[in-house]
Amino acid sequence: MKDVVIACVGKPSAGKSSFLNAVTDATAKVGNYPFTTIKPNNGIAYFPIECPCKRFDKTKLCAPRYGRCIDGKRFVPIQILDVAGLVPGASEGQGLGNQFLDDLRHANALIHVVDVSGTTDANGKETVGYDPIGDIEWLRGEIHSWIFGNLHKRWSQIVRRHVAVKASTAETLHNQFSGYGATLSLVQRSLDRSGVKESMDAWDKETITKIVDAFLDERFPTVIALNKIDLPDSDKNISKIMRKYDQNRIVLSSALAETFLRKLHKQKFIQYEEGTDNVQTKEDLPDSDLKPLDEKLQNRIEKVQDLVLYRYGSTGVQDVVLKAVEVLGLVPAFPVKSLSTFANTNGKGVFRDCVLLWPGTTVLEFADIVHPEIAKHYLGAETIGNRKIGEDDVITRENNIICFKTSQATHSSAAGAPSNANANSTSNGQTKK
Repeated sequence: MKDVVIACVGKPSAGKSSFLNAVTDATAKVGNYPFTTIKPNNGIAYFPIECPCKRFDKTKLCAPRYGRCIDGKRFVPIQILDVAGLVPGASEGQGLGNQFLDDLRHANALIHVVDVSGTTDANGKETVGYDPIGDIEWLRGEIHSWIFGNLHKRWSQIVRRHVAVKASTAETLHNQFSGYGATLSLVQRSLDRSGVKESMDAWDKETITKIVDAFLDERFPTVIALNKIDLPDSDKNISKIMRKYDQNRIVLSSALAETFLRKLHKQKFIQYEEGTDNVQTKEDLPDSDLKPLDEKLQNRIEKVQDLVLYRYGSTGVQDVVLKAVEVLGLVPAFPVKSLSTFANTNGKGVFRDCVLLWPGTTVLEFADIVHPEIAKHYLGAETIGNRKIGEDDVITRENNIICFKTSQATHSSAAGAPSNANANSTSNGQTKK
């Protein structure tokens, strides 16, 4: 079992700490360090999905074991890893480079927080007119140099062994890339993506570069969070970046705006719905228990609305996490004891568990994730409409509500709760990925 981990990276002063404070639940942090520390730290973020409780008119009975569900919108927990700040020359050990690059091994995807306003230079120092495109290329360049350098310096030895043992290209590369958390199937996908067909003994430096490029795309899918969108010069930089990079991997965000709105919501000055532009005050809801706003606070809220919410539809912070989950192709699945009530054994609400699965996970693999005893005594499985599904069927969003049939009674947790206590666990990432 391996939890999904999304690493948040960025140069100093890009807004990474603000982003982490905005996106994570301070009450759900894992570890003893605050996010200001240089040591890596895990937090818990929540991304929204459509919960099946709404589809089956069970919203009042929905009781997630982890996260929360509000009128059919379910907020699913996922781990966010804060890694040490990156500086130029990290691949050569500059600054905290070795620590930073080593931390990346634990991540399944990256969120790269970029200061799109151009008010901080490559070292995170205050400036004007800096081109943030340099930050995007620089991060990838540092990771590429790290992996390429480790591969190229031993290339002749790698090729000699490859020829001697008559291994496949994927097997040889897997031996080199496994230290980065890569599986054989991921290495094969990287080879296919690269388009390289020549035998390894014919590869030159340019070919190795192409292989590493393809490996980076597969192993470290990256979402770019263009932060500080409310500052001057952001607009022109956003346009330039959008023209150059894949827009499907870019999200516009204002971490400070999100932090500000969440703080006011918690203090009961406003009603704020995360991921939207919906902000309501005492003036909008006179019968509510919201506190009245003074003129200064009212002006600050209106500024956030004008510069961020009304222009972009939201602060973008929640969308960043959602996009990272999307690029990984994760499938939410719901194990239930009964397809008529959607409850588990203890009867404490419906759709108690939501398990994130890697794409390609089969029904039998899912059974083992929910509880090994289910897989051991597995007889079959059914989904909505009591439709039987085979053990080798791949779980998709179309058949992700599943009731398992076994040859004998299993432990109560086997009916609906993942056996290792974490409901946002995935099928073995080191196998599936």
